[in-house]
Amino acid sequence: MKTEDIVRTFLEYFEERGHRRVTGSTLLPPPGDPVLFTTSGMHPLTPYLEGRPHPLGRRLVNVQRCLRTTDLDEVGDSTHLTVFEMLGTWSLGDYEGPESLDWGYGLLTEGLGVDPGLLHATVYGGDERSGRDSASLEFWQSRGVPVELTVEDNWWSNGPTGPCGPDSEIFFWSGDTPPRSTPTRDDRWVEVWNHVMMRHRRLDDGSLVPLPQRTIDTGLGLERLAALLQGRPSVFECDVFDPWRRLVPTMWPLEERSLRLVSDHLRSAVVVIGDGVRPSSTGRGYVLRRLVRRVLTVLWRDDPTRGLGDLPSELIEHTLYHFRQDMDPADVRRPLLDEEQRFRRLLDRGRRILARPRFRRPLDDEDLHYLHDTHGLPRDLIMTLRQE
Repeated sequence: MKTEDIVRTFLEYFEERGHRRVTGSTLLPPPGDPVLFTTSGMHPLTPYLEGRPHPLGRRLVNVQRCLRTTDLDEVGDSTHLTVFEMLGTWSLGDYEGPESLDWGYGLLTEGLGVDPGLLHATVYGGDERSGRDSASLEFWQSRGVPVELTVEDNWWSNGPTGPCGPDSEIFFWSGDTPPRSTPTRDDRWVEVWNHVMMRHRRLDDGSLVPLPQRTIDTGLGLERLAALLQGRPSVFECDVFDPWRRLVPTMWPLEERSLRLVSDHLRSAVVVIGDGVRPSSTGRGYVLRRLVRRVLTVLWRDDPTRGLGDLPSELIEHTLYHFRQDMDPADVRRPLLDEEQRFRRLLDRGRRILARPRFRRPLDDEDLHYLHDTHGLPRDLIMTLRQE
């Protein structure tokens, strides 16, 4: 099943069950939002999760592109991406957790053909904050799906204060043996779908009060699900990465983890540029700059003559089309090449500065601050140059 077929099946399944489709937003949160990028499907819907009536009603479904800087250092493993798509459903004071889980189970097993024997669930086991989520536990037991009870892993919050509540996560077995153990004890159980039951608000003193509206918020990672359904060992081998795996190695021979990082970061940079961001030294622009420079660091490690001018237009066009972005590929390539030139000049200057006698010894924090504040050399770049 291709990724586009998964999306269509998901949307149609929930539309048949009374959900109205919400058009996904860009990666940029609304003005005034302190978060740099949209990190989940629920992010643009926060006011409605807090109780404001949504113009489309109380049952919603959408596909939202997301970016998480917290996962940058994880990129290259089998499950983490910088930019990804989240399939989401919401009940704004309408149905409760067991109904949401029933539909989730139905979509996976009936709509997408997943063997129920490859599923495992986790459920909030209860502590002094709130009792066990017995309704979710009973639902999974009624379907014969094994359940693991946890506490911290199954309590969702949007920060130290604000909406929170128990969640139930659905895991898919990715191993080449019959399923064994539990999700917290075997990482071959891959989380694919989280069903959050927002029932409480945490106050400044840590106490919980009931929310005026009980909300269900679910999130299903598209690329992760696609890899599992397509029998691929990592998200980088699902069909959305097929053009990258076909074309990148012909330009730049790379070992597997470097291939994954370069493909992910360039793909993410295209999406970020497509949403209107340009490289800079602060905020969103700095995240984009960091993505591009991490790619160049990997490429130049083996061959300094490599350049982003070699990036095939097909990869830019494929990414813009997949993320529904209307931009000329040339307008994406231009800031990539400008940033490459800027980074090359910075590297040349950094090498000359670090060659001075003062900096040939081990560097302390005072040296690193001086190099950054006076010469614009960030710590990670200094460490890279010192390893040359």
